[in-house]
Amino acid sequence: MKEWLPDLTRSTSPRYMAIADLIEMDLRSGVLVVGDRLPPQRDLAKRLNMDFTTVARGYVEAHKRGLVSSHVGRGTFVTGGVDKERRGFALAAAPDPRRTLAIDFSMNMPPEPDDPALLERMQEGLTAVASNLVSLLRYQGFGGSPMDKDAAAAWLSRRGLVPSQERIFVTPGAHPALLAILSNLAKPGQTVLCENITYPGIRSIAAQLRLSLCGLAMDQHGVIPDAFAEACKNRSPKAIYLNPTLQNPTTLTVPEKRREEICAVARKYHVPVVEDDAYGFIPVHAPPPLATMAPDLTWHIGGLAKCIGAGLRLAYVVAPDTKSAWPFVSAMRANNVMASPLNVALATRWIEDGTADTILRFIRTEAAARQQIVAALLPAGSYRADPISFNIWLPLTNGWTRSTFGSHMRNSGIGVVASDAFTVEGTPDEAVRVCLGGSITRERLKGALEFMGHALEGSPEMAGSFF
Repeated sequence: MKEWLPDLTRSTSPRYMAIADLIEMDLRSGVLVVGDRLPPQRDLAKRLNMDFTTVARGYVEAHKRGLVSSHVGRGTFVTGGVDKERRGFALAAAPDPRRTLAIDFSMNMPPEPDDPALLERMQEGLTAVASNLVSLLRYQGFGGSPMDKDAAAAWLSRRGLVPSQERIFVTPGAHPALLAILSNLAKPGQTVLCENITYPGIRSIAAQLRLSLCGLAMDQHGVIPDAFAEACKNRSPKAIYLNPTLQNPTTLTVPEKRREEICAVARKYHVPVVEDDAYGFIPVHAPPPLATMAPDLTWHIGGLAKCIGAGLRLAYVVAPDTKSAWPFVSAMRANNVMASPLNVALATRWIEDGTADTILRFIRTEAAARQQIVAALLPAGSYRADPISFNIWLPLTNGWTRSTFGSHMRNSGIGVVASDAFTVEGTPDEAVRVCLGGSITRERLKGALEFMGHALEGSPEMAGSFF
């Protein structure tokens, strides 16, 4: 018999429903496996200090969902599966082609899950969330409920972060969070620092807020600390924005020692750090976040777009302290009111039942496989990449310019973005970001990269793209 004792605080459903919910959660996470015998209903009622009828109703609900089967004289056993009729209906629905074609190739997308078992598991999460559909259509307070913050804390702990709930906020994506943070840290005309080749979103946000964005010199390890210190002396910056892990677009990861040096400069000049950790969950062993080195200075943004899915439009923000969080919450409520409760509930469900980890493992594996295709087709040293990044940074040679190369690759099925989008100061290099993620198959990706590699071997005239 399985020594199973459910923690009813993990579910907000009525107590009998919570028992069925937890059987389902623990089955997905591996705490329970098919064939396990559950405790007798009277024994479990006594251990949970609740009525026998409540436990009995919970077992009946689990039976309805196809999770357990009961045998007189033998007991109740885990059988696996979920509400077969409901699941079959959901999985039988065909994708709407009007939605499947909606792809923005200019974005740096993670590989999309295509494993049938994983897709089924993801859809089961949607089905479970739908049981609270009415309540999830209500207005809710900004920042997430206690259970959603608990899920956020569990997810952030993978990066070594252990903030209190008062400093964690569930937000509708990294962009709104960045907009709110920078609007509080700097006023129009004031300076914000960043990498000289940086994420385009921060350029757009700085322009909208009329901030002066100053790009710092970089080497192979990221922003040069001396350049940061010099800018602090001369520009009196109000913040520094950094994307230190698998940086978009260069794929550079700032090593731990350099992170410590950057934090030391920030502390010396009292400069707040805005850490965009969009890709921080992708490497299995990434350097620790800046927020673990200078927690009192750092706004940490752990977006879910790259490690689970951009369509969730969710990011977990860790504020430096509770006092600085107050104006942040005000700004977020004014602009966004709240994150979608439906999306938040789905993310929480996936984190609690292990689906989020499974999605993340798929993304890691598929990203690595795609990088191996690149390595087999393009000469070593001709591009910059990380073995697990979603893109490569490609300097152009043989007379190719970023505009002619972008035109040549327009219909290839992969996104190519010119360096202009990423360069903060000075003349952009003749380079492009080539995205490897999204829905493209390995076979189609290989074909597109072969087409690209053939073009790069010669000049634009030899490629014959322009008539």
